Amino acid sequence: MKQGKVTKASLKHLVFYPAAKKTNYPTIVALHGRGTDEYDLLPLIESLQLPNALVVAPRAPLLFSPGGFTGGFAWYEFGEEGIPDPATFRASLDVLRGFLGEITTTYPVDRERLVLLGFSQGTVMAYAAGLLDPGAIRGIAALSGYVPHRSELPLKLHDLNGLSVFISHGAWDEIIPVEFGRESAQLLKRAGADVLYREYLMGHEVREETLRDLSAWIRNLMD
Repeated sequence: MKQGKVTKASLKHLVFYPAAKKTNYPTIVALHGRGTDEYDLLPLIESLQLPNALVVAPRAPLLFSPGGFTGGFAWYEFGEEGIPDPATFRASLDVLRGFLGEITTTYPVDRERLVLLGFSQGTVMAYAAGLLDPGAIRGIAALSGYVPHRSELPLKLHDLNGLSVFISHGAWDEIIPVEFGRESAQLLKRAGADVLYREYLMGHEVREETLRDLSAWIRNLMD
C-alpha cells in the first residue's frame, strides 16, 4: 500500500492507494478499537494481501483516558454490557456516517465494493453504520464485536439480502463474551444477510487463522 494525501474531513484519517491507477477501487474502511488509533489495524490490512484495495483508516473522535492517562482514542464510553453509552455512541456514529459520505465523494471509492472492517469498538461502529444504511455498503468484517441492537438505534434487521458479513470471535474472549458474537450472527442470518461466522480458540484478539479466513472472504467479495 502507498500512503496518499488526505483531504479535509470530519475525522482525522489515513488513506492508502493500490499501485495500479484506476478511476475507482474496492475500498476497506478500517475502524480501530478502544485505546488505539488509526494506525492500529494497518498491519492486519497488510497481512490480508489485497493489492487492489483502497484503504481508509479513520481515528475515533474521543480521547481514551483511563485513570486520567491518555491511552489512544475511543468511539464511545462504556454503558451497560452490550449497550454503548447512548450520548457518546450516537455522537460518534453521526460523525462516522458523515465521514463515510465524505470519502465516497473525495476518494476513488467503488461504492459497490465498500467494506467496513472493525475490531472490538470498531466492529460495533461498523455494524451500527452499516445497518442504518445497508444499501450503501457491500459488506461488514466484524472482528470481536457485536450488533448494538439493544441500543435505541433504528437498525435495519430485516431484508438484508445482498449484505455479506464476516464475523470472528474468540471462544475465550474476556472483553466481549463470545455469546455476543454468536447472537449477532443469528440476528443477521435471520435478517437475510450472507453470514460467515468463525469462532477461534483465542481471547480478544486476531490470530493467523482469523486472517486466513478473512482474507479469503474479502477477496471473494471484492472480486
